Amino acid sequence: MVAIDSAATAAAELALLQQSGATPEQAWALFDGLPAARADEVTLGRWQGEELDTGHPFAGVLVASGWYGKQFDGPEQVHPLLFSDSTGAVFPVDPRRVPLTLTDKVPLSGVRLINKALPVLGIALRTRKYTARLRDIEYRGAVSVAMIYDHLPIIDHFRRVDEHTLLGIMDMRDLAEPYFFVLRR
Repeated sequence: MVAIDSAATAAAELALLQQSGATPEQAWALFDGLPAARADEVTLGRWQGEELDTGHPFAGVLVASGWYGKQFDGPEQVHPLLFSDSTGAVFPVDPRRVPLTLTDKVPLSGVRLINKALPVLGIALRTRKYTARLRDIEYRGAVSVAMIYDHLPIIDHFRRVDEHTLLGIMDMRDLAEPYFFVLRR
């Protein structure tokens, strides 16, 4: 693992990978070279999500679905999935109500149709309850913040790009490769 020497270098490398696409090996190299982030450093509210396309089967699906990001209000108070509907309203969704196992099986055109229906469907998906929590966990040789879903076999691990940006991976049981994403506040 080669440590990245500055936040500016890390941000530039991330921007290049987001612009041109990345292989899983390039994404892992960036992730492993980034410094740890701690739970108490990221519990400052709403983070907007972006994709880091590595050719993963989920590529484009979350963005097309209206995924907005995540909200960390405290170590025990986490909304792991925020969505935005066509009106611009952002709301937390209960992950148990989102068929993540179908994510790579529905074509993007179908996902976009679901997104257009979010003002109506969102009522059934919404939650007021927090459905995840944060813990500092050792992963790939570094102790860094991770988000643990309450009811699903998913752990999102994060590393710090800069003070406003995290690189994350969604580690889901039975998923061959993790899904890489970016959070910005």
